[in-house]
Amino acid sequence: MDVQDETQRYSPLVAAGVFLGLGLGGFFDGILLHQILQWHHMLSSIRPPISVPDLELNMVGDGLFEAGTWLMTIVGVVLLWQAGKREDVAWSSRTFFGSILIGAGLFNLVEGLIDHQILAIHHVKPGSNELIWDVGFLVVGVMLAIVGWLLIRADKRRSHLVTDKNL
Repeated sequence: MDVQDETQRYSPLVAAGVFLGLGLGGFFDGILLHQILQWHHMLSSIRPPISVPDLELNMVGDGLFEAGTWLMTIVGVVLLWQAGKREDVAWSSRTFFGSILIGAGLFNLVEGLIDHQILAIHHVKPGSNELIWDVGFLVVGVMLAIVGWLLIRADKRRSHLVTDKNL
């Protein structure tokens, strides 16, 4: 089996995992940083939540953000369901969880670059060290994506070794 065929066998699983990772990464951010720790809200850098109307606006922004992460998760579940009905999909825990890590890392990178840096609508932890927190958020995203990619790559290598031994 050539590399192209092997990639096509894993692609549906990878796509499902990436979307699930995007959604789960967003849920982690929204639940931990927005709600539990309350370090920031979606619009807290442009409308600090110091009055009830500003807090309400930020809560609507958080809700829209969570709705977006919920949609990413639903897309991931649908893609996983569709992949599960196909006999040609190669099922692998390493590839699946690696894909989830890539999706979570991509979430951090995209959200961190757009919301924290380009639009500056909020920062991870506002204050004197906010740039350090923002950069740390991006670094965690890169690390998640790299670990995910390494898991998938190791799984493909292992698959090729098993295939080569059977030839």
